Amino acid sequence: MSVIEKSIEVDAPVRLTYDQWTQFEDFPEFMDGVERVEQLDDTTLRWETSIGGVKRSFDARITQQDPDRRIAWEALEGEDQSGVVTFEPAEGLATRVTLEMTYDSDRWTDKVADFLNVVDKKVEGDLERFKNFIEERHGAPTGAWRGRVEGGSADQQ
Repeated sequence: MSVIEKSIEVDAPVRLTYDQWTQFEDFPEFMDGVERVEQLDDTTLRWETSIGGVKRSFDARITQQDPDRRIAWEALEGEDQSGVVTFEPAEGLATRVTLEMTYDSDRWTDKVADFLNVVDKKVEGDLERFKNFIEERHGAPTGAWRGRVEGGSADQQ
């Protein structure tokens, strides 16, 4: 099992940063290798990726979502992956975004990528592109979802 933890400081308030992160279908704008994310319902996402020429698709479930604080997820089948992203106030109006992800794979390509720290560098790059994406928007997220999720069940606000 591999674990990645990366943080970045975004020059935007927590609410704005969180609101933008909830726009999962915009992830291809800043996540390298993510071709498409489709939000099937309040807690289920279908991912289509192409990383190193390897195409994959899988569904993931949001297991916890606490507005302006955290979003946790787990892959449903096909991928052994889970994670959490947290949002904390930083100096001034900035936000510290921390992404923790665990994954495991028996595929030899994934083992080589893990050994070469490819995933680690990819996550770091994705966070940097997210920072640029949100800072360039000057306070206007592409949307927001303010509901709560606990144990995989949504409670819209």
